[in-house]
Amino acid sequence: MAKFYMMGNYTTQGFQGFCKDPSSDRSKAAQVAADAVGAKMISYSGLRGAFDFVVVAEGTFEQAAGIKMATEASGALCNITICEEININNAAGNAAKVASAYKGPGK
Repeated sequence: MAKFYMMGNYTTQGFQGFCKDPSSDRSKAAQVAADAVGAKMISYSGLRGAFDFVVVAEGTFEQAAGIKMATEASGALCNITICEEININNAAGNAAKVASAYKGPGK
């Protein structure tokens, strides 16, 4: 299973919900979303900065994309970015293979 980092923002509607219920535990909602598609939620954290939250989960990209689609469609979330954990050394190995074979335009 791959590990995904899903960062996103609350919409005006989402923040209105927090104003109504400041003690709302959004990690439980994230857990329900992960469980619904058979993914494993590892953690949920609120953030200060460009994103309002990050969820770390294990599963497939299709599961993560389904979570994004459904939660954004709810109107409470937006701008969810899905990042997949990779082994950077394996990527560098592939880059080295491409670099030795690829020729740019006019070369």
